[in-house]
Parts: sequence; C-alpha cells; structure tokens
Amino acid sequence: MLLRLLLLFTIIPLVELALLLRLAEWIQWEATLGLILLTGFVGAALARHEGLRCIARIRQETAAGRLPADSLLDGLMILVAGALLVTPGVLTDLVGFSLLVPGFRRIMKRRLKNRFQTRITVAMGPGGRPRSGIPPWQNSHGGGDHVIDVPSEEMPDE
Repeated sequence: MLLRLLLLFTIIPLVELALLLRLAEWIQWEATLGLILLTGFVGAALARHEGLRCIARIRQETAAGRLPADSLLDGLMILVAGALLVTPGVLTDLVGFSLLVPGFRRIMKRRLKNRFQTRITVAMGPGGRPRSGIPPWQNSHGGGDHVIDVPSEEMPDE
C-alpha cells in the first residue's frame, strides 16, 4: 500500500513533469502551456457531457426498478477521468481521455467487476459464508429467522 501511495504522489508527478519539460523543449513552452489548458477545458467539457449521460441512465434504470451497478461504475470512471484531465500532464490526460471512451470503460468495468468479485469471494469464502465460520445472524443452533417481541405502549386515540 505504501508503495502504491509513493507511486501515486511522487513518481507519477515527477514523470509528468519530465514529460512536460521535454515537450516544452520540443514545441516551446507557450505551446505546451496552451496544450495543458486545451486538454483541461476539452476534458472537463467531455467529462461533463459523459457524466450527464451517465446520470440520465442511472435515473432510467432506477425508475425501472433495476440496480444501476454498471452505470454507477461508469460514473465513477467518468469522475476519475475528469479529475485526471484537469490535472496537468501527458500521462494523466491519456488515461483520462481513455476513460471517457465507452469501449475502454466496458473493458475496465469487466476488470473491476472481476476484482470486486474476487475480493468478495476471498472475504466471504466459498458458499457466501464469512471466513470466521458461522454468520453473525445465525445462532449456535443454525437458525437464521428470529422474531423479537418488544413491549410497546398503546397510543391514545385522539
């Protein structure tokens, strides 16, 4: 985990800076600055457009009584894309623009679903039972359905 944080907050920005400096040497710093601003504005506009489409799909699926799991994953990836696109850098822009392409998002969704499924299976164990043994909702007799009677006070009729 520490290595991932080091990579995320130290190495990637250093690589981005080196790429931007090399690009500025090649096409001049004014053009590099213009490219950074252009990708930021275009990326933010595209992320907004895709995000609004995603919100509409989530509303449609929810209204139809379906769980919008795929659309929520799309929304998460669009949010990450927007953040990457407003961050100056060449690599972050490539990843950000890639996440705005529906076909690339489908591939990433499949990978994310597999990863989530693997983590859930590892945490729960085979058969959907927690690794610790007996699920907390079952008592030592194996029963799962319990009714608890709670005394209540009658409300006077008004």
